[in-house]
Amino acid sequence: MKNKYIDAIYNGLIRENPTFVLQLGMCPTLAVTTSGINGIGMGLSTTVVLMLSNLFIGMLRNVIPDRVRIPAYIVIIASFVTVVDLLLQAYVPTLYSALGIYIPLIVVNCIIFGRAEAFASKNPPILSFCDGIGMGLGFTWAITCIGLVREFLGAGTLFNVPVLSRIPGFEPISIFIMAPGAFFVLSVLTALMVKFRMTPNGQSNIGSGCETLVCGGDCAACYGSVLADNRDKIDAANAEAAAKKAAEKAAKAAAAKAAKAAKAAAEAGKAEK
Repeated sequence: MKNKYIDAIYNGLIRENPTFVLQLGMCPTLAVTTSGINGIGMGLSTTVVLMLSNLFIGMLRNVIPDRVRIPAYIVIIASFVTVVDLLLQAYVPTLYSALGIYIPLIVVNCIIFGRAEAFASKNPPILSFCDGIGMGLGFTWAITCIGLVREFLGAGTLFNVPVLSRIPGFEPISIFIMAPGAFFVLSVLTALMVKFRMTPNGQSNIGSGCETLVCGGDCAACYGSVLADNRDKIDAANAEAAAKKAAEKAAKAAAAKAAKAAKAAAEAGKAEK
């Protein structure tokens, strides 16, 4: 039986990765990924805020009035961002300086607000906490990969350790640590992610009954909002199938009970004769 908590974590890591699949949080993704260390620092900071804000919103989901839920979410998220900001400033000043304004801007990161509105406000605290872990770690590994590729090609280092730069005559491809390089690396890694998320033989599912899905069975197009729509449609179909199966089971049970009662009545009639 599938564990819903592990599934929530896996969902953020792979199935609905916020960077490569949902394409959320593009501002910090493109701005701070000039090195692997920056990617890890930004990713883990966002993960902490995601976990704690999801947990608290999950606990308060039945208390917060619907009319003021948006301001309430912002206050909760901003409180945890402030804590993370002060901790980084106190204990990791070098990373704090490198990330700069993007730490306070976690408050308006659409990954955090989106999970608060779409998941934490509708689910129990522990499940929401696991969702925060999955989304946060998914964001972390994604931007760390982008940062490492950009650092490797643009500076010849990995986590500030010289690699290519040790080769005599090596000239760093400086465009990779500039804005155009960020878009290029993101697009290539996203394309690879889409490729690996296709069916095992690398083909689409057209002709196998998947044409009713939003993507029309084309697995290469199954990402982002299309993936979310597909999952909603699949979940609805599964719920309908489960309800139909339960109704059939109940009908069979009622028929068996009626047959048993009729048999008992017939036997009672024979006994009276």
